[in-house]
Amino acid sequence: MPNAQPIVLDASAIASVYSIAPNSTAGDRGQIQHRIDLIEIWEIQPGERVLEIGCGQGDCTVTLAHAVGEGGHVTAVDPAPLDYGSPYTLGQAQAHLSASIVGSRIRFVQAEPVAFLESTKEHYTTAVLAHCIWYFASPKTLSDILATLATRADRICLAEYALTASDPRSFPHVLAALTQASLECRKAVSQSNIRTVLSPTAIREKAAEVGLELLKEKTITPVETMFDGIWEVGAVLSDRFVEEIKTHVHGEREQAVIFASRDSVQANRDAVKAKGEKLRTMDVWASLYRRKTSP
Repeated sequence: MPNAQPIVLDASAIASVYSIAPNSTAGDRGQIQHRIDLIEIWEIQPGERVLEIGCGQGDCTVTLAHAVGEGGHVTAVDPAPLDYGSPYTLGQAQAHLSASIVGSRIRFVQAEPVAFLESTKEHYTTAVLAHCIWYFASPKTLSDILATLATRADRICLAEYALTASDPRSFPHVLAALTQASLECRKAVSQSNIRTVLSPTAIREKAAEVGLELLKEKTITPVETMFDGIWEVGAVLSDRFVEEIKTHVHGEREQAVIFASRDSVQANRDAVKAKGEKLRTMDVWASLYRRKTSP
């Protein structure tokens, strides 16, 4: 595995590469800074060959491409349709990054992760799953991906929301995530940002079941300019969310549970606002694994 001095990463500089619209750079900076914080925990080094699962619009991809330097490479895999996403689609965002100064270090692949790995024999120094686990259709999807990665990457780096709120202003985000999940699990097919909620405890169990050894873990509070908490709370409190409950949840008692959760989100959001404060994004759990070796 490469063992070089880590490259110093600058969120503003990377955001300027990532952003399609010049006026969106400031908003993207918080997302990029969070990815930098994760990369520092994972100790990504120059020269690495990284496989990123669930790359989406590429905010982590572009940050990884800067971290691995000119001698490294990032293969970024996502099964989502290229017309998915807003305000820019995955296809638009990925094409923009492919044409950027780090484009030669990136290969985007539209495929299911396990199917992609079965189609190639390439081995990677590091596999990264950054905020994609909650998009999976079921817990089994995570198990299948981790089991396959165990023999294809030297290290596996994970990051997902921790479902904890070390800052009380992020508690509404925790509630919103669980409220969304309680609706989405009742849909035959979900297109939500939150489809399968897994806690750090559950993810650890899945990793252990497929023979992975935990090397490192850390829970962090994202930077204030990462606005996912605001977005998710807003989604739960929208009129559209109410209509979806009525459409997809048919039992009166089941509806009551989700509406009560939604009411709790609103009450806790209002309590934060009453203090003249802004919502924060909940804590994030980051971890580093490798395949367990025989004693």
